[in-house]
Amino acid sequence: MDIDRTAPVVVELHQSVHAPLETIWRMHTDVDSWPRWNTGIDTAVLREPLAVGAVFDWTTAGLDISSTVAELAPGRRIVRGGLAHGITGIHVWEFEETGDGVRVSTRESWAGAPVEANPHAMHLALEESLRAWLRVLKTTAEKRS
Repeated sequence: MDIDRTAPVVVELHQSVHAPLETIWRMHTDVDSWPRWNTGIDTAVLREPLAVGAVFDWTTAGLDISSTVAELAPGRRIVRGGLAHGITGIHVWEFEETGDGVRVSTRESWAGAPVEANPHAMHLALEESLRAWLRVLKTTAEKRS
């Protein structure tokens, strides 16, 4: 599964993280712990064990989001999607070991009436959100290593 490449907003970013894959993967998939290390997340609760079909609820930037895991390849890839305030989001995270750490790739698409009303502003908001997430993931994972 991939993002919706025809959506009005698509953002793709990458970040090198100098930490073990296990550390990064654990941080990223321990949904309940997100607010403890990611200041951009207010709450996060995984309703069931992490697996395809699992649902988690979280809040960020004033948005209440329910996400469903669509694909899960432990240590390599997680795809999730959901609807929040009229925005349909599909988010892919991929993790690839490199010689000195891990390359974390993220791509997300947004579609829906609120996005179509102002795609430029929505693109900027999504891009900043993902950049912030990658920065804090890098900083925290590298400190924990």
